[in-house]
Amino acid sequence: MDRQHTHPFVPYRPVRYDEAEMVARGRAFADLLDRRRSVRFFSDEPVPRECVDLAIEAANTAPSGAHQQPWKFVVIGDAETKRRIREAAEVEERQNYEGGRLTPEWREALAPLETDSDKGYLEVVPWIVVCFAEKYSLLPGGERRKHYYVNESVGIACGMFITALHTMGLSTLTHTPNPMAFLSEICERPANERPYILFPIGYAAPDAEVPDLRRKPLSEVIVESPAVTRAHA
Repeated sequence: MDRQHTHPFVPYRPVRYDEAEMVARGRAFADLLDRRRSVRFFSDEPVPRECVDLAIEAANTAPSGAHQQPWKFVVIGDAETKRRIREAAEVEERQNYEGGRLTPEWREALAPLETDSDKGYLEVVPWIVVCFAEKYSLLPGGERRKHYYVNESVGIACGMFITALHTMGLSTLTHTPNPMAFLSEICERPANERPYILFPIGYAAPDAEVPDLRRKPLSEVIVESPAVTRAHA
């Protein structure tokens, strides 16, 4: 097909596999991710910085609205900054757990996880990465350029970041203390960025435990379209 473009395009020829290989690769990947869990008990064993950078590199391949890539990943490895983040996070979390900010319904939903305001793991992990969402970018003359589908774009990037960490054998947790404005101050980020998710990163502790949870079966998350349902009636 002869297409006329006004912007640069390049050929795209992704690798194709036969059906058996497609299914095998898909099953292996699903099985790998099914072993992923959110971890709150970490080892202080060092993790190569390159692993963190590779996970960010993977996240940076995520699709984004108008390909604006509205994210920044702040990497923190020094003890003092991790301490400041822990202390500030616990101030907010105490308001949640002890200060009555959590509604009864929220408390009930969290009960199986047995979470509390203690975020000591933030000082144990070798790395903390804070993802910031860019609401807009600043052009050289100070003009603002609006970003589109920011939440959706950054959410996808963070999912790919988590997947990359798990693929390398590392553990993490999506920590979203509310409010998170203290992260902007500690990380010295500009006003066009807002904290999105805080990720503690490391190896799971040798004695780590996670809640005995069950994921929904496919029968509860796959819904056939009405046309397919009628065709099989």
